[in-house]
Amino acid sequence: MPSLPPWLTQLLPIVILLGAIGLVLSRLPRVELGHSEAFRRRRFFNWFPLGLTYAFLYMGRYNLNVATTAMGQQTSNADFATIFFWGTLTYGAAFLLNGPLTDKLGGRFTILLSAGGSAVANVAMGGLVYAVLKNGWAPPGGIVTWLAALYSINMYFQSFGAVSIVKVNASWFHVRERGQLGGVFGILISLGLYFAFDWSRFIADAAPVWWVFFVPAGMLVAFLILDSFVIRDTPSQTGHPDFDTQDASSGDTGPAPSLPQLFKKLLSNRIILIILGVEFCSGFLRNAVMQWYPKYAKAVGESGAFVASNWGMLSCVAGILGGMFAGVISDRIFDSRRGPVSTVLYAGLLVGAVGAVFLLGTQGAGWSVVFMSLCVIGVHGMLSGTATMDFGGKKNAGVVVGIIDGAVYAGTAIHALVYGRILPTGEAMKDPANWRPWPLAMLPLALVGLVLASRVWNAKPQPKAAPLPVGDVVPGALPGSSSRTGTNG
Repeated sequence: MPSLPPWLTQLLPIVILLGAIGLVLSRLPRVELGHSEAFRRRRFFNWFPLGLTYAFLYMGRYNLNVATTAMGQQTSNADFATIFFWGTLTYGAAFLLNGPLTDKLGGRFTILLSAGGSAVANVAMGGLVYAVLKNGWAPPGGIVTWLAALYSINMYFQSFGAVSIVKVNASWFHVRERGQLGGVFGILISLGLYFAFDWSRFIADAAPVWWVFFVPAGMLVAFLILDSFVIRDTPSQTGHPDFDTQDASSGDTGPAPSLPQLFKKLLSNRIILIILGVEFCSGFLRNAVMQWYPKYAKAVGESGAFVASNWGMLSCVAGILGGMFAGVISDRIFDSRRGPVSTVLYAGLLVGAVGAVFLLGTQGAGWSVVFMSLCVIGVHGMLSGTATMDFGGKKNAGVVVGIIDGAVYAGTAIHALVYGRILPTGEAMKDPANWRPWPLAMLPLALVGLVLASRVWNAKPQPKAAPLPVGDVVPGALPGSSSRTGTNG
């Protein structure tokens, strides 16, 4: 019997896991909010292509890791850290502009802008690499400078992705449904990481390295076209009535505050500030694990080990499990509170970081960071993907996601700056003992994140008025009652 091709061997466990999760979720008692089956179907066709677009944005973002590795002597680990630093710094700063823009323009428009802009930037990076490697072009200032500039442009457009997905979904999902949605957010991130690491590696092995940029660009163009036909910002744009999602915007019918007033209000909110701190730590830890384990494994000669050779698949499986664990537990056990499950997962991050310190140089180090991937993606889905909707409300979701994801990428940028300076280079990279600063630097961030997450254990959004009707039935004007429908904002 012929063996399966490598890409299918790695894809099968993900498909099986997704099928098992789908089966389990279908057996759980449904949160009844009055939604019709027609509404649920239309909502699926809204968030599913939106989510896959986000996954391919990840592929067009983290393909840089595989590409710089495949370029050999053209780029070093320090060069990768430099390029990644400028890109993530741009990404984080862009939220200050792109969060408010998304609230103003709508998530549908900005996800199309994100996919199109990232596709163009990836084509430009692929063209640069082609010109350098194929034609021997020596760009003024060097290839690192040019890649850093183009990657920063890519990351500017990428920054619309998370804001857009949260902004759109905030109008389609009630607070009581959003924990599970946060789990789905974690699945999408995980699929994106699988595409970015494993698919990009397959591409780099089978074709010239510039195709690592061209392929995700093509996928993003395809989804840009699909999204333009199927994604809508609100249920009412598809013939279904809007409804009260019972988040922080619920009952807020007053005039919209100015942007400075809104920033001041959000940054004086204790819960938002704590989540900012937690997600700063998450950004550092997620990329400390995700970006550097493959480079560590290759440097010390473990690239053929099971974890290293299946890194994308294992990260994807871990992220799916972490995201769905967090989402289901949050809604079903903790009454749609995001703090408790984030605290539990941060405890797991601390344990994983300690394990990596003592297991460095063994196969156990790989499994420790896989476990950390499970935990950190679960936290990120709960806070950036779900709590942002809850505490920003559907009116201000873009701004809140921008602030919180900006903190994530501030942590990511600091991580790149730190690791570019403390990790070994040259021949020193071959000794696992020289990589000890890698897990040691994670420990203080895991501890601080755990303490901060525990401080929002009981946090839930407070609607500004009595609940409005939820579901697809728009109430008529009864005697002595308001004629206002379930539409909010």
